[in-house]
Amino acid sequence: MNKTKAKKDSHDSTIALNKRARHEYHIDERYEAGLSLQGWEVKSLRAGRINFGDSYAVVRGGELYLFGASIPPLISASTHVVAEDRRTRKLLLHRAEIDKLVGAVERKGYTLVPTAMYWKHNRVKVEIGLAKGKQDHDKRAAEKERDWNREKQRVMRAKNP
Repeated sequence: MNKTKAKKDSHDSTIALNKRARHEYHIDERYEAGLSLQGWEVKSLRAGRINFGDSYAVVRGGELYLFGASIPPLISASTHVVAEDRRTRKLLLHRAEIDKLVGAVERKGYTLVPTAMYWKHNRVKVEIGLAKGKQDHDKRAAEKERDWNREKQRVMRAKNP
């Protein structure tokens, strides 16, 4: 394998996925946002310490912020810092993207939900989904369809050994 290819793959890795968001919401569009972090938070993310299942994005003063994401501090990395693991973190997007998202949230009733967090060129990126909440019957229908597709795959594998 080529050295440059191996180097690129090592930087584009997933930190965390929000599987609950795909279950609870219809995600229409996805946006990539940067995340404003402190040094101890980056070290914790490198260690894989994050929980953002209950997090969401909110518009305040024309800017986007990530609420509810918990990044617990490492004991060895944050001895000199008073760490707040559930602090509000600023999301970094272009102004045109922010304006588009603000319009969708305020006028059309969408919600901004983080779906994934990953490394891209040594920077932390968050994938934000423009989403609408699912009703209970929508969740059941999606589960039935997923089970049916799984069963189809099993039958197809059994027929073609």
